[in-house]
Formats: sequence, C-alpha cells, structure tokens
Amino acid sequence: MLRNVIGKIGNVEICRILDSCLLGETMQSWFPDFDRDAVRPHEHWLCPTHFDPESGHFAMPVHSWLLKVGTYNVLIDTCVGNHKSRPGIAEMHMLENRYLERMADCGVSPDDIDFVLCTHLHVDHVGWNTRLANGRWVPTFPNAKYVFSRTEFEAAKEEAANPASAPFLKAVFEDSIFPIAEAGKAHFVDGVQEFVDCLTLRPAPGHSPGHVRIELSSQGERGVFAGDMMHSPVQVPFWNWSSRVCWDKAMSAKSRHELLEFCAAENVLLLPGHFETPYVGRIKRAGELFSIDFGW
Repeated sequence: MLRNVIGKIGNVEICRILDSCLLGETMQSWFPDFDRDAVRPHEHWLCPTHFDPESGHFAMPVHSWLLKVGTYNVLIDTCVGNHKSRPGIAEMHMLENRYLERMADCGVSPDDIDFVLCTHLHVDHVGWNTRLANGRWVPTFPNAKYVFSRTEFEAAKEEAANPASAPFLKAVFEDSIFPIAEAGKAHFVDGVQEFVDCLTLRPAPGHSPGHVRIELSSQGERGVFAGDMMHSPVQVPFWNWSSRVCWDKAMSAKSRHELLEFCAAENVLLLPGHFETPYVGRIKRAGELFSIDFGW
C-alpha cells in the first residue's frame, strides 16, 4: 500500500511526487501560435490556476507519477533532479529539493522502485534517473529497470554529440541518461510495448522523436500518462498549439489530437506531466471541440 495516494485507476494506486515548479514562461513565449483574443472566452476555467491573464505567465509543475501495480512500484518520469548543471536554464540549475523525501512520504524508497518508465528523455523528465555519489552519477533506483524508447535514446545521444547543440543537452545525456546505459540498467523498446500486464507504451512522437504515451488499464478503468504531449490545459481546446521546444510542431499537434480523441472516445483519464492542481482530467468532445473536466 502506498501513502498519500491521490487517486486510483482500477486497483492501481497512484501518487504524485513533486520535484519543482517552473514559473518563468508566458503563454506568448511558450506557444508560437498563441492568440490572446482566442483565449479570453476560456479564462473562466483557466484562471487563475492555469493562466495569469495580466502577466501571461503560467505555472508548469514538474512531477513524477508513482504507481503501485500489484507487487511492483512503477515510476513514470523523473523530473529535474538535484545537483545537475544546467547552463542557461536557471530554474533547473543546481537544484536541492526534497523529491526523495516526498517519495518517502508515499511509503517507498529508491531501492523499492522496480521500473522507471520515461515518456521521453528531455531535461525535466530524466533528472532523478541518477544521483551524485562520491563524485559519480549513479542510478538513483538501483533495483529498477529503466525503460527508454530506443528512438528517443539515439536522438538524445546524437543531440549531445552535436557541437551546435545547447550546452545543457550534452550535460543531460552525460549525467542522467548515459550512466543508466553504462550501468546496464537501460531497457530499450521499439514500437508498442506492454509491461506488468496493465501498462502499454505507445509511440506518440512530435514533442520529441521517440516520445511515448503510457496507457494504464485496470479492472475496466483506464488512464494515460501523457508526458509532454501537453504542457498546459489551454492545449485541450487549442490542441494545434505546439510549444516552441517541440521537435516537430505539426507531428506534435497530430499526436496530441489523437490523444484527446482517445481520451474522449474511451473515457480515459488524462494524466499529463505539467498540469497544476488537480493535475488530471476527463476529456469531452462536442463536434470538433475538446474540453476538460478536471479531477478523477
């Protein structure tokens, strides 16, 4: 049994483990297609939690999802991490937060994690893959199998080796991705893959080359962990708005539309990586328009 459970899907208990909260972005800067006038009719449900209409800022909490699946403890995405050098990204640089203490509050220790599933390998989803021990980056979860998309791993490796890439990309690969492979803890997957009976990894490229969505099915109930397929609830009605950091904006929008269609048609709970409280919601569809009912 986990502690501090925020919800269940079937018999799978789910906890949210907060790492940090990114506060520095505005919707104008984050979404190249942002249209202020188009958003105004949505302010009654976006504001104030998901959008500050005066400053344009919106919060992006960075959290992991912890699942109790039978006897297994499954961690989805590992956030920013501590003591990581992230030149050019002040909100992620050399953090010292209470992530592991918050994990302990859920009743588990790093040794108890059986699987780490990464939706993708961006800086804010891999940081706690490793921790600093005696000057070396070692797996934070020593007994876990780390599951990476092979496409995503190869893309991250190529990006890190490119002299034209931002300096932090090389650092992310060297301190949070490569040490997992070097330690023999990485399990690479291609295409659609099933894990521990009730979890399915399904390719959902666009935000990054090998992004996956992680579907959960238990006792007739379903959920989907969407990673960075969405950064803000504003992308529910405006699903065609991709972030400035999306690798392929058109492909990202296509995958997001497929995600929303899936959630609406099958009554699947949406669990993104960056939504503010209450963090999750049910997608409704009326014609070509999508909306969200927040909560479990």
